[in-house]
Amino acid sequence: MDEELRSVTERLRRESAASAAYEHLVATDDHDELAAVLIAPGQPLWARELAAFRLGLAGDRRAFEALVLLLNHRDPQRCAAAAHALARLGDPRTARAAAALATNELRVAYALHPVRLLTELRAPESVPALITTLERRLSPHDPYRKVALACVAGLGALGDPRARPVLKEALAHPALAEAAVRALARIPV
Repeated sequence: MDEELRSVTERLRRESAASAAYEHLVATDDHDELAAVLIAPGQPLWARELAAFRLGLAGDRRAFEALVLLLNHRDPQRCAAAAHALARLGDPRTARAAAALATNELRVAYALHPVRLLTELRAPESVPALITTLERRLSPHDPYRKVALACVAGLGALGDPRARPVLKEALAHPALAEAAVRALARIPV
């Protein structure tokens, strides 16, 4: 079993108090039934997350909207699970949605997982979004260092020369300098 799937199902089992509805959703192979949970009124969050996660892993694009909402959730575990499923979904809208979430200054506290997803996707939107997000994190006393570090690491992993100027700016920030040196070393000259 996929480690992320095991982690999500265990967390949601606890959240649902191991209800019969949970046991049914975790066991069913009927994608139409899982998709129905996403649009049915009154469904608990754990049920929607479980249905979206399972559909995402199966490549069923009906999960896209629910997974994007979960990617921007205040609970980091939900964000991580959604990013995992979105990376496997194969929907061409994913990179654009992740870029929009990563660059939304009003939701920057929740940008860590969209940033990591952009790195994993290696999409055309990835480098510009990570550059924009990192530029905004370079202001003095910015409280979102984890997001900045994820951008630095992502830009290094992507190895795109367009990232060189912002990574050089990051060298001036003590919390980012070491990561920026490593990232710059990965970018071909």
